[in-house]
Amino acid sequence: MVKLDRIYTRGGDKGMTSLGNGERVPKHDLRVEAYGAVDEANAAIGLARLHVAALGDIGADLDAMLSRIQNDLFDLGADLSTPEQEEDSRRRPALRVAQVQVDRLEAEIDAMNARLKPLTSFVLPGGTPAAAYLHLARTITRRAERLVTALQEAEPVNPAALAYINRLSDHLFVASRHANRDGEADILWVPGLNRG
Repeated sequence: MVKLDRIYTRGGDKGMTSLGNGERVPKHDLRVEAYGAVDEANAAIGLARLHVAALGDIGADLDAMLSRIQNDLFDLGADLSTPEQEEDSRRRPALRVAQVQVDRLEAEIDAMNARLKPLTSFVLPGGTPAAAYLHLARTITRRAERLVTALQEAEPVNPAALAYINRLSDHLFVASRHANRDGEADILWVPGLNRG
């Protein structure tokens, strides 16, 4: 378990930070960028949750989903912060995202999507405040995914971690439509609308 009794350590004052295995790397290391973007996505989901209560009946179910996702994102950050390597028998095994977490996202996507009409165009971010913040979280999640795939090209990454971040952006998209009164408040893109 994590114990934080001091918030600042001065350990990063020279631009270095520690990974989950204790290795010191620059704060701009690709691995740090990847789990940092996951942390940003988590913060954006927290903002979305502030507005979910205004959605009435669907708000409670959506908030429960987002709460589980926020916890999963800490698991994902822990996974990404610890390079995959042969486990040292003296250490506790690294926390890794599991396929069951990806499966849960898929089940939630399917349940929300079953209530939605098929799209006839792309959706512009907006509608209800909750939906707008879910779109923001989705775009940050996509950035995190790009960083995780770049990291994967450089060194091994847990396949379930990559699947989770990929599925999460889909989940947040469908959740945004759900937060827009099941798509009724979606704002659709009209190609070339303002070209004159």
